[in-house]
Amino acid sequence: MATKITDFSKLCVHTLTTKPWNLSECVEYYSSAGIQGITIWRNVLENQNLKDAKRILDDHNMDVVSLARGGFFPSIHKGKRAESIDDNLLAIEQAAAVGAPVIVLVCGADGGQSLEKSREQIKEGIIKILPVAKAAGVKLAIEPLHPMYAGDRSAINTLAQANDVVEEINSDFVGIAVDVYHLWWDNNLKQEIKRCGANNNLFAFHVCDWNVPTSDFLNDRGLMGNGCINVQEIRGWVEETGFNGYNEVEIFSDKYWATNQFDYLEKIKNAYLNYT
Repeated sequence: MATKITDFSKLCVHTLTTKPWNLSECVEYYSSAGIQGITIWRNVLENQNLKDAKRILDDHNMDVVSLARGGFFPSIHKGKRAESIDDNLLAIEQAAAVGAPVIVLVCGADGGQSLEKSREQIKEGIIKILPVAKAAGVKLAIEPLHPMYAGDRSAINTLAQANDVVEEINSDFVGIAVDVYHLWWDNNLKQEIKRCGANNNLFAFHVCDWNVPTSDFLNDRGLMGNGCINVQEIRGWVEETGFNGYNEVEIFSDKYWATNQFDYLEKIKNAYLNYT
């Protein structure tokens, strides 16, 4: 059973959670709210000098938890697979520049080929970028996505599949990001989280909730406590592995993005204390 959260020392917020804010605003406002953990989505680094970004983060004593996202390795087109490798190498460069120890990989899929072929290309892609990641000191976290995304966003859809790939690659620099939104439904989740722990493969833990009913499978995630996911139970399983990293709030929500982001951030803090 998860212990009750009483402070914000392990709270991390993804910049995309507060999508209307740019990087400087996210850093300033998170810090003012007592939140020191941040996962940086690459869209806020566009047209942003990376040294300036690092200075902004350091000035506010922010702890960069990870960079989102790399991946999207599979394609029926060889040229697109090569472009993906180049983009992942850029992500490694960005992660190293801003001090992110981990890149979250949304691994990708191509509906024009079998899931097995896409998974093969995912493994090949990770192996290609791994030497550069190791040299930069940046780890790679495979994030299995809900099966509804199997056709285009990820051919890695269960934690068991992610564990299989990580064990096959067998590197301290390749692990897993567990996101409750994508995995809460899996009746093998507890044992697969234990499997992560046994191999020291659990690099990140993402939280939000699944609204019932949901109005959009991508951009209608809920605040913890507003849906059907037992976030506290899953956090308990994660912590039983010895994981002591951040609980990362990753919410895509057209509804919340349209509201006052300061009020929204306070709702996040309340949901974090009471339902995470």
